[in-house]
Amino acid sequence: MRSASNDKPLFEATLYPHRSLPVQGFWILLASVAAVSFTLGLVFAAAGAWPILGFFGLDVLLFYLAFRMNYRAGRLFEHVQLFENEILVRRVHPNGRVQEWRMQPNWMQITAVPSSEALKAPTPEVRLRSHGRSIGIGRFLTDDERASFAEALKSALADARTPNLER
Repeated sequence: MRSASNDKPLFEATLYPHRSLPVQGFWILLASVAAVSFTLGLVFAAAGAWPILGFFGLDVLLFYLAFRMNYRAGRLFEHVQLFENEILVRRVHPNGRVQEWRMQPNWMQITAVPSSEALKAPTPEVRLRSHGRSIGIGRFLTDDERASFAEALKSALADARTPNLER
């Protein structure tokens, strides 16, 4: 659909899930939890309740696995590009699977669904609608980030719709 004259996108954004704890912080936290669990496990073992030591070890293992799953989910990202004749949305899942949508921007409607309306809509997201097709993106963003992204995309879309002889 794109032509050679408009290979450069008019708008481009990559959306990533936020992870507030860096990997180094995770290892420090895990070491702290392991030290507390081991110390308490020794206290229980000294009191004669030695099987509790295994449960404290299991807690540390489950804590580690939960954070590993969280960091793996954080590898998801969405890449949005606006060209004169199309919007290209590419979602890359943590396992490397890629989903891609191409939509006409001419009659595009963009709405940011906040968390407060999650009961009315399946999930808080930025919804793109055009010619009977609809996709949701940015589900992992905060309400403010979703609203900001939707406004930036709406602004770029309005600029793209305005005739410009310099393009």
